[in-house]
Amino acid sequence: MQHIISQFQLEGTPVSCERYGNGHINETYLVNTDAPHAYILQKVNRHVFPDIPGLMRNISAVTSYLRQQTPDPRRVLTLVPTRDKDMYFVDADGETWRVYEFVTDSLCLDRPENEHDLQQSGLAFGTFQNQLADFPAHTLVEIIPHFHDTPARYSQLKEAIRKDEAGRVKEAESEIDQYLAYEKYADCLTSLLRKGDLPLRVTHNDTKLNNVLLDAATRTPLCVIDLDTVMPGLAANDFGDSIRFGAATAPEDEQDMDKVGMSMRLFEAYAQGFLSACGRRLTPLEKETLPMGALLMTLECGSRFLADFLNGDVYFHRARPGQNLQRARTHIKMVQDMEGKLGRMRDLIETIERRTAAR
Repeated sequence: MQHIISQFQLEGTPVSCERYGNGHINETYLVNTDAPHAYILQKVNRHVFPDIPGLMRNISAVTSYLRQQTPDPRRVLTLVPTRDKDMYFVDADGETWRVYEFVTDSLCLDRPENEHDLQQSGLAFGTFQNQLADFPAHTLVEIIPHFHDTPARYSQLKEAIRKDEAGRVKEAESEIDQYLAYEKYADCLTSLLRKGDLPLRVTHNDTKLNNVLLDAATRTPLCVIDLDTVMPGLAANDFGDSIRFGAATAPEDEQDMDKVGMSMRLFEAYAQGFLSACGRRLTPLEKETLPMGALLMTLECGSRFLADFLNGDVYFHRARPGQNLQRARTHIKMVQDMEGKLGRMRDLIETIERRTAAR
């Protein structure tokens, strides 16, 4: 590991290097030096991200643009160059390594402990959207093609049903019927994008609370992290994925379906933070589509869990047999709950917009 660390322009001499965080995709290490100065060292997963040069160009372009808008180094991730002034280092085994400045006095939460935490998450991702509103999204590489293309995800689900490689279709007949019944919603946002009614935005595409760094003292947002999936997309998708994760009333693999749904209280908290930061930069139609974004991202993610179960659990990590099928069940239950609350979600968005405009 010392050979890898020595390839980067670090301040001070490294004194420790230990595994850090609980991410499942990249290997992450915390490097402390005698400066004292700390860094995040990561080995990028080349199997998940085959176009690492494109990925790193995206991150460099976006962080450079954000840095022009804030003088505070804690409010944007900072890539540390190699001694050859590159963005990353490739070792003898073909593995790619990169280094970020460690954001001091920060904390990262896996789940919101209260409404304030979720509102601050909305503020963080809304600020991210606001600061990048004028960035030419089309210049970014599509790191994972069709990542939030719900019709394409449905095609993958139907292919998994047709092939039935793990012999599980019969076991999941009820879930398959439920998901196919909701295919009617799949194209509602992508069709608006194709027609030019919705603008292409810079999107994060993994807008969970644990991808926001909060100030350890104030618990207010510092910056958004985990930028590997930053690419062109729709604002409603980023908003919706946050709601799928943050406003759920139960864990994604909850077995008691009576506990599963979407909390309107938590939806409002996130929407308040998000729109207070970027509401003025979104078009009226974009704001109208935010509730549908919540339903679609939940539907899409659930369809992926179901397809993975049918394929033999080859993509998502699971701790026990049947966990992906259970995740699919909770997600379709959330979709059903969201469908019944679409009107209330739209009314809340309009109310928040009126409040924001009155300030």
